Amino acid sequence: MNDPLAVIAELPGVPEAVQQARAAADRLYRHRVLRRRSPEVSAESALRGARASAALEGVDVPLQALRLGEAADAVPQGALRVSAELGRLGATWRSAPRQVLARLHTLAAAGLMADPGRPRTAPTTADPLGIGPAPGPEDTAARMSALAGLLSATTKAPALVLAAIVHAELAVLRPFGVADGLVARAAGRLTLVEHGLDPKSLIAVEVGHLELGDAYAAGLRAYLTGTADGVGEWVRHCAEAVVVGARETTAICEALSR
Repeated sequence: MNDPLAVIAELPGVPEAVQQARAAADRLYRHRVLRRRSPEVSAESALRGARASAALEGVDVPLQALRLGEAADAVPQGALRVSAELGRLGATWRSAPRQVLARLHTLAAAGLMADPGRPRTAPTTADPLGIGPAPGPEDTAARMSALAGLLSATTKAPALVLAAIVHAELAVLRPFGVADGLVARAAGRLTLVEHGLDPKSLIAVEVGHLELGDAYAAGLRAYLTGTADGVGEWVRHCAEAVVVGARETTAICEALSR
């Protein structure tokens, strides 16, 4: 199959969900505040996204504590470092995704393990979302190679579909064994940026995943089934997360306009 992502993009309900996400992004990008204050909005979106990603990893801290540097836990600190680095990694994401993922993990897992950035070579029991055991290291390595191929290949599928698959594969494979969720969500956001849905990194998509509650883990469990229904459910969830994340960023814009 020359373009497997294009097949996923045509699963039931996916085209409509993708269109809704695109419409939400377009509405956000027309907000008048972005003509003058786009960098401020992007920075605030990144902060809220980091806080939400840490919460999904099991460490929920107040946004203000994160803003003021008062959140000492290693997980939100890792989420912040990852968020701050994304803008510098876009140029190499398509050509050297493994290098980018290693860098993201080095930032995410600092203080959580001795040698971050290296793929695991042993089984892992890490399962912060309760989605079930991760594949063994050999199967994980094979699927990571396939994922790198998807990122470098040409596809007719929308950015949201590619981002959803990148996010899910990293979340379910847990290739590093620690802080994989932080890396997965950052890679998903980076894919939305570099493939054109959110080129200014404005959409707080991690907030969308968090606000959708149990649907996040349920979507990943559905993806793990490998069925068309399960994969389609996950992609539709990701589209809804973009819609909710765009709403969050719209609220940021409105607050700045006042």
